[in-house]
Amino acid sequence: MTRSEIISVLGPVDEAVIADIALTGASLEELREAFAWIGADEALVNEGHAMPGARVARLIEILEPPDDEPEAPRAAD
Repeated sequence: MTRSEIISVLGPVDEAVIADIALTGASLEELREAFAWIGADEALVNEGHAMPGARVARLIEILEPPDDEPEAPRAAD
């Protein structure tokens, strides 16, 4: 997966995150799946989606902020 493909899914991200994602060997589709799980894990489970595989789970680990780190504030609507 290329840098531009990663940015096309995630938007602007840190170069270290891009490198970590690229090192997983994941496909663009797996990155999209991981990104979907982060935004709507309960909804996906409720819809009957299978739990993410190992590579997608690793991408989720990379993308989610650590438990002791607050999420970035959202922009006001």
